[in-house]
Amino acid sequence: MSFRLEPRADASVALKLSVSLGAGLAALLLVAVPVLFAGRNPIEAYGLIIQGAFGSLFALSETLNRATPLILTGLAAAVAFRAKLWNIGAEGQLYIGALAAVLVGSGLLQMPPALLIPTVMIAGFLAGGMMMVLPTILKQRFGADEVVITLLLNFVVILLVQMLIEGPLKDPLAMGWPQSVPLLAEAKFAKLVPRLRMHWGLIVGIAGALILWFMVRKTVLGFEIKAVGENRAAARFAGIPVDATMLKVALISGGLPALPASARCLVSKATFPPTFRPALVIPALSLPCWPGCRPLAPSLPPSSSPPSSSAPTP
Repeated sequence: MSFRLEPRADASVALKLSVSLGAGLAALLLVAVPVLFAGRNPIEAYGLIIQGAFGSLFALSETLNRATPLILTGLAAAVAFRAKLWNIGAEGQLYIGALAAVLVGSGLLQMPPALLIPTVMIAGFLAGGMMMVLPTILKQRFGADEVVITLLLNFVVILLVQMLIEGPLKDPLAMGWPQSVPLLAEAKFAKLVPRLRMHWGLIVGIAGALILWFMVRKTVLGFEIKAVGENRAAARFAGIPVDATMLKVALISGGLPALPASARCLVSKATFPPTFRPALVIPALSLPCWPGCRPLAPSLPPSSSPPSSSAPTP
């Protein structure tokens, strides 16, 4: 007797929801095993986690603050996966976005806040986007593996950033502490709640999820991305510009992780410290793999899934 797993042509909303909840429940059960081996009560441990995340206004604000890079990085991975493009360079894109924000917002341009803050965000987005466009061009022209390129570029960018904030971009007033020069006062985000660290970067993340959902579901570009991801040869035969679509996806996927980095530099002391290590970037890459996820989850509609080796390529 043999078994074969086949994807469903269509699935009900109830089934998608039950699969998502089942996956979450399975994860909680697996995590409970080491907790039990440590001699602790998993229910008590989960209660402490919930209390630490939502038990007070400060805890809730910190949770939402940390959710911003998760939202945008998850969206970045999801839109790339939808086009069968692997983006494992979110960490480097996040760093380069912060670096671009510092370069533009620390005095390179003199503008009123209403113009300077969007300019800084756009600069970070474009810098991060180019970090993904380059591997995509190498993939298209020479057949290079974007997984290897984006992964290794993370280390290149991190070392580059560390060199700059230890050297040319080092703040002379930091008393020897290696951090970048501060951004101008006009380039600082206002806090959403006084005396808390929650800032407008969260709003940027939610807006990004809504815009990406609309783009994927309601625009021609979204249809082209889906077609390229399903079958590049068929998409090319139908007249869809496959290479141009892949470059657009790369720009979006690379730019999204850079937005929370730019937002991070627009708050607090408006500097870029060497401890700015995005610990949540790698977990965020797993969000598009969550069964039946949606853009607001964050991810894309149900047809979004990680690339499959069975998909034909030209």
